[in-house]
Amino acid sequence: MGLFGLALWVLHRETAGIRFADVVANLRAVPWHAVGVAVVFTAASYAALTGYDWLALRHIGRKLPLAGVALTSFVATAVGHNLGVALLSGGAVRYRLYSAAGLSAAEIATVIGLVGLTFGLGISFVAGVVMLSGMPETSAILHLPSKLLQAIGAALLGLIVTYILWGGVQRAPLRLRNWQLAVPQPGTTALQLLFAALDIGCAAAVLYALLPASVAVSYPHLLSIYVLAITAGIISHVPGGLGVFESVLLLSLPDAPRDALLGAVLAYRVVYYLLPLGLAAAAGVTQELRLRSAPVGRGVRLVNVLMRRAAPQLLTVLAFVAGAVLVFSGATPALAERLELLGGFLPLPLLELSHMAGSLTGLALMLLAYGLQRRVNAAYHLAFWLLALGALFSIAKGLDYEEAAIAALALVALRSGKSAFFRRASLLTIRPSAGWLALVVMAVAGSLWLGLFAYRHIDYGQELWWQFALAEDAPRFLRASLLVILSGTAYAVVRLMQPHPPEPRLPDAAALQQAASIVACSPHSDATLALVGDKRLLFSDSGTAFVMYQVRGNSWIAMGDPVGPAAEREALAWEFRELSDRHGGRTVFYQVDAENLPLYVDMGLVALKLGEEALIPLEGFSLQGSVRAELRQSHRRAQRDGATFEMIPPEQVTQFIPQLQDISAQWLAAKNTREKGFALGRFEPSYLVHCHCALVSVAGQPVAFANLWTGDGKSEVSVDLMRHASAAPKGVMDYLFAELFLWGAAQGYRYFNLGMAPLSGLESHPLAPLWHRIGTLVFRHGEHFYNFEGLRAYKQKFHPEWRPKYLVASRGLGWPSALIDVAALISGGLKGVFAR
Repeated sequence: MGLFGLALWVLHRETAGIRFADVVANLRAVPWHAVGVAVVFTAASYAALTGYDWLALRHIGRKLPLAGVALTSFVATAVGHNLGVALLSGGAVRYRLYSAAGLSAAEIATVIGLVGLTFGLGISFVAGVVMLSGMPETSAILHLPSKLLQAIGAALLGLIVTYILWGGVQRAPLRLRNWQLAVPQPGTTALQLLFAALDIGCAAAVLYALLPASVAVSYPHLLSIYVLAITAGIISHVPGGLGVFESVLLLSLPDAPRDALLGAVLAYRVVYYLLPLGLAAAAGVTQELRLRSAPVGRGVRLVNVLMRRAAPQLLTVLAFVAGAVLVFSGATPALAERLELLGGFLPLPLLELSHMAGSLTGLALMLLAYGLQRRVNAAYHLAFWLLALGALFSIAKGLDYEEAAIAALALVALRSGKSAFFRRASLLTIRPSAGWLALVVMAVAGSLWLGLFAYRHIDYGQELWWQFALAEDAPRFLRASLLVILSGTAYAVVRLMQPHPPEPRLPDAAALQQAASIVACSPHSDATLALVGDKRLLFSDSGTAFVMYQVRGNSWIAMGDPVGPAAEREALAWEFRELSDRHGGRTVFYQVDAENLPLYVDMGLVALKLGEEALIPLEGFSLQGSVRAELRQSHRRAQRDGATFEMIPPEQVTQFIPQLQDISAQWLAAKNTREKGFALGRFEPSYLVHCHCALVSVAGQPVAFANLWTGDGKSEVSVDLMRHASAAPKGVMDYLFAELFLWGAAQGYRYFNLGMAPLSGLESHPLAPLWHRIGTLVFRHGEHFYNFEGLRAYKQKFHPEWRPKYLVASRGLGWPSALIDVAALISGGLKGVFAR
């Protein structure tokens, strides 16, 4: 926001003495052949951007149809360019589309990283070449001596050469535990530089082709300015670098006619930003119509799947842009000849109302686009009619068929993507984030600046508000802007005055019974945690799915992924995000699976790897063979000591509760610990009666027990509490595990889940994320707090398969607090984190 405001101030200063009409005249004067050349260079730039993705996929050894790669790159780039923060917004699109194509979360993250690396290499390479060339214009722009610039350029190119040489020497892949990445070889790096240089060079050529002859600048000179301008735009995080890009150009070309330069820049934004966004939307509509009209082949089906995955992000951006266009249109004068034609058959009051209604519709669309991003069905229906009204108002206020066409395109695209907006939620419960509101404020502020620039020759006075005439554009701008500001302020006040939603409570018996019926149908055994009763439950509207969660400090922490039918999970995850937002909380999902990471990335959350879950394959399991020798010996030793095993079904657990409670009390006392919670069960009779209980006895006296969670469809079985009495024979836990494995195999379960080994599987390589390196340090040297490494080693002796588990949380620096809050929930308070 601050950089955007600074950019508007620079624009205001640099455009002093320029008339808006002259800028529009220069825009309209751009020859069509120049537009055609610019379109060709735009296509070449986006083709080079496709090369980024193709090269990244080739490097990780994944071969996808070129049409799918091109579509993914095109849509991700169009969204990233228009929404800003391309690595995140475009990265979210890539997550959704590449996950639909079968890539894992780790592979997609690698692709996104390599795409960013390619662009970074390209911008460094082009900047290095430009600086090393020693052009006096570059020195004048940056106000640095030519020798210093040449030294900086040489250093940049030297770093790139070092990177290439390192790739040629480092033959072995970088191994990060069970993940590895081949170092890009010189040939791959050469292609990275080629694609990136083509992309940047062609993008600069788009602007160069649109410049009139009066802007006397060479292409190398413009390229140096362009690199500086897009770098400033990226740093600012303003969508598309709007205002920042223009300010750098104006400051770097002080001798160029300002009106001519701004006219060319406007044409550049239409060709390089809005045209690809419109084409992406049109591609989505075309694919939807093709799917409905005739049988399709595999390639077309893949493209259609990708378009459906991209629909929410793409349509969100399109609706926001359409709304911004309506607001900006309301701030600029209409063409006189169109007004005269319109005044011949349309009453002036209707024209005045259409002008204000068009601006208000634009504001509503920008705010409503947040609901589209959240997949809300009501937002879809309201946006559909607002776009239709926006197109109508654009015609009625000045025959602005260009704005009407944009609104109509957004409407058609929205209609074709209707299936993406499936959530049944009230718009009154959705609060746009601070970042989203900042985007809306910047759009409104930009429209105000544009209006003041367009009418800077007008003498402002109170009488201007009450002037109504066909040719009086300035009063219409003032009235429309005031309406937009008042409406936006009223929206903010209403939001602030809304009563604080009531705090959710722990579930009652009826809610637990409802949850139990859902748990019984879940393939994930850890869903049984909901029945402990120490977590709050958020049910879906249909009552067939739930999120179990608890609140600690500012963190709203969901335990695992939503439980229930797959069709309900995505909407429920969004609903939980909005619930925490309404309470001003930090959204956290603890111990989620990798397959659901694209959903959480879509929700604006970031993932941290927590550790790995141990899964024992049970098909054909036996105690025979050298691999199970140690377990077999422990099992036989316990049998010689008189140990016997029995499985108690849930309906018979009640009669064993006193004996189990005695064992539990002895175990807690011997370990000098207390009951845990949240991610672990606790000894609660009302909870245990929902579980199978395994009982080990010696001479008819129970000495150890474990309660089991079972997944529907025999998917998996896992153990929760495992406790033994002080009189239990040595090795009783190994004996219990062996019997549990054998029982699970006999019952036909596919896996036995031993639970997560925290902080295991994190990377310690210098290139690994900071959290991984901190976690690895604690894993290896944190015995004082918890025996992380010992737990991993104990589970490893059963030769499991390891599955990663993640924590996802709101962006920012709050994840350390989220981890502390999770630990406190599990341990029963902060004191329990550091004491048993």
